[in-house]
Amino acid sequence: MSEASIAKKAQEVEVVAAKLKEAASIVVVDYRGLTVEEVTSLRKQLRDSNVEMKVIKNGILRRAAEEAGLAGLNDTFVGPTAVAISNDDVVAPAKIINDFAKDAEALEIKGGVIEGNISSVEEIVALAKLPNREGLLSMLLSVLQAPVRNVAYAVNAVAEAKEEDVA
Repeated sequence: MSEASIAKKAQEVEVVAAKLKEAASIVVVDYRGLTVEEVTSLRKQLRDSNVEMKVIKNGILRRAAEEAGLAGLNDTFVGPTAVAISNDDVVAPAKIINDFAKDAEALEIKGGVIEGNISSVEEIVALAKLPNREGLLSMLLSVLQAPVRNVAYAVNAVAEAKEEDVA
């Protein structure tokens, strides 16, 4: 191999390692068996949620993972491998890929990283089942409003009872 190609691969490893370090979550998938239309649809869904999906050579992924301190991922870099990376939303890649895998049985989740921790397939699927950020915020708001609503009902019940006593 020439020095130019070695330098090019080293630079590619650096770029991928930087992306892996900065990621809030990473999902590694085997896309073997998906049609072009299915891959295009998956990429569009991921892109709409600000998630980047790349197909990268396993050798480069292994070196980049080691450089990023994620050497535990190396077992997942076997066969055709695509990596979905999100810098913002921890849940988005897992949720989109898990939902897509329900319809496209050929898509297989191999593992990933959640906030810097190596995660198994089961942990990725469990994360995918959680509501997204907006859903969690609405649940929190509902919980916070419940005591106020209950006090309002109680005050209203007392007021109605007093009105009945007066009448």
